[in-house]
Amino acid sequence: MAEAVRTAELRVLEGPNLYFPRPAVKLMLEVGGWLRASDDRVQEVAEQVGIPRLEPGTAGSDQRLRATARIAVQLTRRIAEAVGTGRLAVRGRPGPEFGHVVIAFPWRRRGAAEALAEAVATGMSALLRRSPKRVIAELGRTVATAEPGPPPTVPDPDVPVIQVSGTNGKTTTTRLIAHIVMTAGKRVAFSSTDGVYRNDRMVKKGDYSGFAGASTALAQHPDVAVLETARGGILLRGIGVAHNDVAVVTNVSADHLHLHGISTVDQLAEVKATVTRITRPDGWVVLNADDPRVLAMRRTASGRPWLFSLDPRHPAIRETLGGGGRAISVLDGTIAWMEDSSVHPLVELDRVPVTLAGLSRMYTQNALAAAAAALAAGLSPRAVAKGLRTFVLDPQKNPGRTNLFRLDRRLLVLDYAHNEAGMDGLVEILQGLRPPGREIWLAIGTAGDRTDDILQGFAVRAALGSDHLAIAELKKYLRGRPREDVIAQLRQGAARAGKHDVPVYVDELRALRGMLAASSPGDVVGITALAQRAQAFRWLRTRDAKLLGPADVRRLVRASAGKRRPI
Repeated sequence: MAEAVRTAELRVLEGPNLYFPRPAVKLMLEVGGWLRASDDRVQEVAEQVGIPRLEPGTAGSDQRLRATARIAVQLTRRIAEAVGTGRLAVRGRPGPEFGHVVIAFPWRRRGAAEALAEAVATGMSALLRRSPKRVIAELGRTVATAEPGPPPTVPDPDVPVIQVSGTNGKTTTTRLIAHIVMTAGKRVAFSSTDGVYRNDRMVKKGDYSGFAGASTALAQHPDVAVLETARGGILLRGIGVAHNDVAVVTNVSADHLHLHGISTVDQLAEVKATVTRITRPDGWVVLNADDPRVLAMRRTASGRPWLFSLDPRHPAIRETLGGGGRAISVLDGTIAWMEDSSVHPLVELDRVPVTLAGLSRMYTQNALAAAAAALAAGLSPRAVAKGLRTFVLDPQKNPGRTNLFRLDRRLLVLDYAHNEAGMDGLVEILQGLRPPGREIWLAIGTAGDRTDDILQGFAVRAALGSDHLAIAELKKYLRGRPREDVIAQLRQGAARAGKHDVPVYVDELRALRGMLAASSPGDVVGITALAQRAQAFRWLRTRDAKLLGPADVRRLVRASAGKRRPI
């Protein structure tokens, strides 16, 4: 017989999180017994725990699930009152799968909080057959005798903290902000998916875009901390600082869905918005006005709005400036920021290497976001302009993010594109750099922890944007999905765009060699490099490949200007 109530997850979130702007406990319960219970019993329990006139809904319905969540919230409050905690803030919602409810509440002592969560799980089962008054009294005594445990350890830094979240462009924006800070003569520590750095020196290698990355960066005693803050860290442990001074959200698009209870892009946006709800009131929230989901974060943000957009006439910019906020955009080929009715030019767009002379919309947005964040943190416009002019897309400053080489009279682009939006950005660059009459060769690979739709959509975009397509396997990043299935999904996506019999290379390095060998002089070759990025760079050095600099890129873009205009 199925359990009436089962604990599906009990997670202690050590920092601000999806549910509260402070440490909280997340309890997810499987509540099949409540979905099967009679209407009378549900209504009776609701009244006795303090919810009069609750509509229980029919057994097995969504309304019944929501009613169950309300009862669980109220039970949590009643047990807390029995312990003497007072009125506890509690939130409840249906879980990621039907039949689950999520209860969350903030905590001050870890042991006591875990005991309360366990008591709620026990109580939700007992309420189906016992007196609520007795259940609450007994569980209150149990929680009261629990060892309180340690308090939260999330730091509240006394140095400016800039947090960067979003789907694409987080690492590039983080690195660019850090570079601007160094250009201004200040010590910076930053955490990212590549590692933790103190100025230009790596302190720890690996994905440190979560709680541990924040604490490691702050331990470097910087003048400014820049923290890349990813979805996984927020959901699994919470944010690694109590507050930030500047929050940046680059964009939100489909990626990593159906993981940790996040199934839709709107739910993903809710997670990303967490960084905007812990900004100090006198701080700034830098938002992408070109992304409706990001723009909507203005409504719940705790700091002042600073919008960035490729469109200087965006209606939201007028509204924000009228309300005392700020904005940054491209006016007449120049990056400029705005406040009230004043316009402050910073630097000509084609002198900002990260934008590829204005070719890349995505990188231009990253540059706008980074400039706004640096200005918001108090850096001088002069230092910001200098930082924008001197940050280049090379294997040292931004490895795997549109690193450009010339080899055997072919243009080679190594990029981290790993989802649909990232592929759109890469295709825009490949097409914008292609000389007239030449072809695009593209080898793609991505991790297996994406939905079938995302894998196929990724391949569709790659197939439509290239003349020749291949697949490069990422066996280290299968993440539970059979390699044959990853290949099949990518091939199916390519077939939807008219490309069949797509060849498969066993890894990125073999794809790189194969595509170079198959292409012709003047062609553009793109590789989505991740697992073998370092090996690819070493191999290119042995072949005396030329790393292209900003001046080279400007010449390439201008040569293609008749075919594609810069932003």
